[in-house]
Amino acid sequence: MSLLRTRLANTTAVLRLSTRRVTTQTPRSIPVYPRPHIYKPTIDMSQFVIPKTQTVALIEKSGGHIVIKNDWPVKQQSDLAPGECLVKIDATGCCHTDLHAALGDWPLKAKSPLIGGHEGVGIIVAIGSNTAHSPVKIGDRVGIKWLADSCLNCEACRNGREQNCPDAKLSGFNVDGTFSEYTVSFVNHVTPIPANMPSDEAASILCAGVTVYRAIKYSQTQHGDWIVLPGAGGGLGHLAIQYARARGLRVIAIDSGEEKKQLCLKLGAEVWIDFKESKDIVGDVKAATNGLGAHSAVVTTASPSGYTQAVDYLRTGGTLMASISILGSYVGNRADAFEAIDIASTDTSRSTSRQKTFRSFPRLKEGKVAGRVVFDLCKH
Repeated sequence: MSLLRTRLANTTAVLRLSTRRVTTQTPRSIPVYPRPHIYKPTIDMSQFVIPKTQTVALIEKSGGHIVIKNDWPVKQQSDLAPGECLVKIDATGCCHTDLHAALGDWPLKAKSPLIGGHEGVGIIVAIGSNTAHSPVKIGDRVGIKWLADSCLNCEACRNGREQNCPDAKLSGFNVDGTFSEYTVSFVNHVTPIPANMPSDEAASILCAGVTVYRAIKYSQTQHGDWIVLPGAGGGLGHLAIQYARARGLRVIAIDSGEEKKQLCLKLGAEVWIDFKESKDIVGDVKAATNGLGAHSAVVTTASPSGYTQAVDYLRTGGTLMASISILGSYVGNRADAFEAIDIASTDTSRSTSRQKTFRSFPRLKEGKVAGRVVFDLCKH
């Protein structure tokens, strides 16, 4: 997304607890961002012709390197199955899951060869013949998320847990994803994007935003409760801060590094804990919450310590998303995606992204990116 335009807090103080270092700042209202941008289509659909080939970022085999292919075939309208749509991608986010899919280091293996990516935003340029009751039409700007398609008929789908469908199609994992100029997706699962959201801003919401939004939504917290966000300065974490603030929660951000610290505080975190400087993270959290502990924790880091520490710093009745209740939350369903995009479009949250061409696949493994990476396919 675009650069942050949040307001800095009026007062910032440093609280020293023996050898621990915790930064706190006064609570403030939720930042409000002006959105002068109104999306205007970049293509004339009446004159548009689907090309035969495209440029894609391809993982030829599991554990291999990204290879740029300039002659990859584009599925034509006549070849689309009922319910499928062809989307011309404007921008696509980059997620750690894409790294795992490329490395092949998960127990569940991705398809091979594979076009990765599951945070794509673009224009529908074709819909399969005989598609009945399509909720979208040619020319609509839509988002493609991790859950590309599901059966909609199994028990999980009927109960609003399409992401747990045993026949789920996953973008950039078991079906080709959005690291391409054109992506085949499914009319029942693409997410309409409001006109006031730039494509690069919407892209990160489709995975990182939906994932943390759902976790916070089901965290059993109320306005004024304390929530801890390990990994707060990363791609998921910086969005979690904003969704938590939109729900009136008080945020304790845990991460490391000056850039991430400043990002978290600008976005509304009330307390900052640097895990590399802190001698006692559990003690720091309890000190910030009057000795009682936090009401909830949403772990947005891959480190196992984020979970083990949370058990110790949550108060009685607290919830760990990821006497204590542990609640499960996995990406999001179609309703979660609509809600997450809607909140983001009404100025209470924004993704901070680094725009790149998808020829420069980022070195996410180092874990040093503050915010999110988005590939601009209009400039590739």
